Amino acid sequence: MTAILVLDQGALELAKTLKQNLDGARIHGLSHRVEGADEIFTDTAPHLRRLFQSGEAIIGICATGILVRALAPVLISKESEPPVLALAGDGSVVVPLLGGHNGGNRLAAAIAKITGATNAMTTAGDVLLGVALDEPPKGWSVANRANAKGFTARMLVGESVRLDVQCGDVGWLAESGAILKPDAGGPAIRITADALTAPTDDLVLHPPVLALGVGCERDCDPIELKELVEQTLLEAGLSKKAVAVVVSLDLKMDEPAVHALAASLGVATKFFTAEQLEAEFPRLANPSDVVFAEVGCHGVSEGAALAAAGARGSLRIEKKRSKRATCALAYNAGEIDADSVGRSRGRLSIVGIGPGSDTWRTPEASAQLAEASDVVGYGLYLDLVSDLIAGKERHVSELAQEEDRVRRALDLAGEGRNVALVCSGDAGIYALATLAFELMDREDRIEWNATEVSVTPGVSALQAAAARIGAPIGHDFCTISLSDLLTPFSEIERRLHAAADGDFVVAFYNPVSKRRRTQLARAQEILVAKRGPDAPVVLARNLGRDGETIDVIRLGDLTPDHADMLTMVLVGNSQSRLIKRGGRQWVYTPRGYAAKMNQDI
Repeated sequence: MTAILVLDQGALELAKTLKQNLDGARIHGLSHRVEGADEIFTDTAPHLRRLFQSGEAIIGICATGILVRALAPVLISKESEPPVLALAGDGSVVVPLLGGHNGGNRLAAAIAKITGATNAMTTAGDVLLGVALDEPPKGWSVANRANAKGFTARMLVGESVRLDVQCGDVGWLAESGAILKPDAGGPAIRITADALTAPTDDLVLHPPVLALGVGCERDCDPIELKELVEQTLLEAGLSKKAVAVVVSLDLKMDEPAVHALAASLGVATKFFTAEQLEAEFPRLANPSDVVFAEVGCHGVSEGAALAAAGARGSLRIEKKRSKRATCALAYNAGEIDADSVGRSRGRLSIVGIGPGSDTWRTPEASAQLAEASDVVGYGLYLDLVSDLIAGKERHVSELAQEEDRVRRALDLAGEGRNVALVCSGDAGIYALATLAFELMDREDRIEWNATEVSVTPGVSALQAAAARIGAPIGHDFCTISLSDLLTPFSEIERRLHAAADGDFVVAFYNPVSKRRRTQLARAQEILVAKRGPDAPVVLARNLGRDGETIDVIRLGDLTPDHADMLTMVLVGNSQSRLIKRGGRQWVYTPRGYAAKMNQDI
């Protein structure tokens, strides 16, 4: 993730431009000075230190001195520090301050391209050679990073350096301006898939040339699959850092062991259909009729590895087997682009964005929206997060089309896309998370079941209304939807009596619509009978949006004219109190602390 730090409103447009062009970027704005940021902070230096220590890349649209003074106390090792860059407020100059070889220099180059800024990079190797040996291209890894410094020093003074290339595309090195010769003396820059088994003066780089194909029984222990792979690599003398991708049959798309393995290796997981794997039948070393009868192809681990390695690839390690898992390795000396092979597992994030205010939206919700390729939702809700989803594929439906909306999101995720299903408030409170799981349960579709599903909580209208007026739900409370579209009103009425009998504070969702006006009146009758007419009622409308209003009336005065579908109605219990202090009115519900304090005395 990348945090774009904004300290004044004037820098917000520049931050938005960066965000639209940098994957996973979020805008962090200083409270009371910046409106429209993804995340708000109140104290700059501690916030910067938290971001830095969590490993996030930082782009500060501010003076370099602010970043230097804030981060100086937490600087420990350049080996592990994340990128930190200072960008002039007019976008004219970008300065990579820290983490240059951990992505900072690459990020500075990207910013310079976006804004036209002068890249004030000072790292010698990058400036003079155009290359960083300890930060090779995407997919490459360094086996012994400490050795890079010596090689860079030799290259900078014009010494010849031996280049030992066993595999991989070294065009990035050849274009550096360094003098690289296969017969030069001294230690070499060695490009290999072989594991580093002993200390060496060489600099060992591993290109992404291995495709790791795996198969396993359902619910295989992740440790078993990981140990099988580690043992296979060890016996073959191959480095796990040369693995470009973990691949398997699409039936294993929801297999935890496969994803855990890829995560441990730090690579992507990709999948192929049985038809795609069967096309590799002529190249299999161990075809199996038993496997074909079960899944429709003669080999999973070997077939997947070969499919990922491509026509120029070959089987490097034949199928190895443990009790419940198999693995195989294919090799392509010209590198394997993980992004272009197979398909990814689909992802559905059901995201609660809160009542509407940016400041009430959680960082996790902002991150899920920023990472999604597609967003699905009611038009109004998508408009509330328009800055976060700019440039993404929008799938809009009307308010009453909930099932169509959820089906669309599940179908898109089933195709392998990263989908955010947007809900107002909290995704699990009278929102679409329940419907998504209900459809998955009811229809049991393979492509939906294979999808990675997560639910991101949001500030509910109930919480927002309570916070605006004080603490009315400080004691036991319940929520009741007065909409009878999905629940018979006889059932709703039974719950109203139960809430009244239990003296619960009650939050009414969907209190009144154009065609439905009697339910709130009946609810009022039931509650008045138990707790009297003086209980306070909070009417919170358009929470967190323009035109927000908060009113407090007596329960005895509540009528359907007081509410609509944009109103949250909170009814206090028999103990709830309305007080006026400091020019404000507040509602709270005691929990009994006064009695407890009297007992203590």
